[in-house]
Amino acid sequence: MGWLDVLNLLVASLLLAGIYTTMSFGMTIIYGVMKIINLAHAGFMMLGAYFVFELFNRVGLNPILGALLAFPVFFVLGMAVHWLLVRWLPVSDQPTLPSLLLLFGLWLVLQNIGYAIWGNHDRSIYTDMTLATVKVGPLTLSVVQLVVFAVAVVSLVLLQLLLTRTWFGRAVRALTQNPFAGRLVGIDTARTARLSFGLGIAFAGLAGALLASLYSFDPDFGRPFLLRSFVIIVLGGLESFAGVALGALILALVETFSVQFVPAGYQMAISFSLLVVALLVLPGGVASLLERRGRAT
Repeated sequence: MGWLDVLNLLVASLLLAGIYTTMSFGMTIIYGVMKIINLAHAGFMMLGAYFVFELFNRVGLNPILGALLAFPVFFVLGMAVHWLLVRWLPVSDQPTLPSLLLLFGLWLVLQNIGYAIWGNHDRSIYTDMTLATVKVGPLTLSVVQLVVFAVAVVSLVLLQLLLTRTWFGRAVRALTQNPFAGRLVGIDTARTARLSFGLGIAFAGLAGALLASLYSFDPDFGRPFLLRSFVIIVLGGLESFAGVALGALILALVETFSVQFVPAGYQMAISFSLLVVALLVLPGGVASLLERRGRAT
């Protein structure tokens, strides 16, 4: 493998890490504030993909613009789901069986709604951008991958600004770090949880909409990406946003480089092997390792 091949793989890993980070942040926000593992994340990603598919087919809206529109739509949908279902769950500082069962059931409902409406055929979105490429030095890059990466990066920058420059962001970070202290200083936990759940679902819808421009999809579309999200947040640390970005980069690097040595069909096995190693060797994720090193210095 020459240096140009290695450079190509590194760039491909970076582009993949951007979309992986976007799809995993939604789960991290919800877990951090509510200590709920959102198993329905896959269902909302699937709906995000079909959302842009329908807009593209019916009104001819560009799928990237459709993805941007998906964010506020799924934010409202997420808050509605929280108001209807999630707010009745018992409050706990650990994931509970009722929350797992409720969101697993919701995922199955969404998946079956998808089969009822769109059937089990693979769908894809084909535009002028789909096969377009651009030369950057010695590299040939896919235009749609670059655009999807750019949208993912901008959304993550805006999230970072939201978390660091607004009262809601400070409330989210306070509840993520210490929910008892957050309540003691007067944070409205119910309102913060509702907005956080809406934000998490918005990121799921956005990620699904962006992934629809890269891959074909069916109603089971979100499952492999949900499993990858688990790997990423365990690698990065369940409550660390910076750790999630690092975990996404690690998974993208492993998946991209492993294709050179292992058939692509074994990618999920490689991802799960990485998950097992992380759980055994680094149960707190990369974030805990960085935190320990920071304290040591």
